[in-house]
Amino acid sequence: MEETTPREQVLKKIRNALISKTENPYPSLDMEAPVYHSFTDPVDITFAEQFVKAGGKFVYNENEPELRNNLLSLMAEKKIEEVFCREPELIDVLNKTGIPNFSAIEKLEKTTTSVTGCEFLIARFGSIMVSSGQTTGRRANVYPEIHIVIASTSQVVSELKDAITAMKKKYDKKLPSMVSVITGPSRTADIEKTLVMGAHGPKELYVFLLDDVNNETYGR
Repeated sequence: MEETTPREQVLKKIRNALISKTENPYPSLDMEAPVYHSFTDPVDITFAEQFVKAGGKFVYNENEPELRNNLLSLMAEKKIEEVFCREPELIDVLNKTGIPNFSAIEKLEKTTTSVTGCEFLIARFGSIMVSSGQTTGRRANVYPEIHIVIASTSQVVSELKDAITAMKKKYDKKLPSMVSVITGPSRTADIEKTLVMGAHGPKELYVFLLDDVNNETYGR
């Protein structure tokens, strides 16, 4: 009798398994039940908690004057002299605040700090969704050591699927070529299991969240 190869033996077992139907060993398993627990706090508070757990630094701003004051405080604390920014709304905020800024992409690699917006903030994981569809482009989220994201409360969504749905609605059928999710500052422990910050991106990640519910002068 000709011996069968291991491959043929595996395929035979698969065929037999497909022919011989077995009952579901877990009939009471609810496949429709939600994977995660529901939020007990508002989504913006949940985002802040999860973002800080991931190593980010969160600053809440009730209005634009408070946002500008908090930005000035951070500039002074970190001794930041100039920031990279390409988004018109944010450049306007920086100019009103008196923060020197530039938008020349060729100078980006030499700066320590970038200021960008984002697409959405995802409360479940404390994550930031960015894309190449933003005026900022791809590199400002990666090159500088300090990345400051200015967002509004209307950009906070509960789940990743909500952000994806909102992206499809925003861009219709022309989704950006790059959509990325950032969770905390860059880190790695690949080398001798020692945690290194900023290995592949910013060492420090800030989110300045502006409450735009009662603020009509600033929004996205």
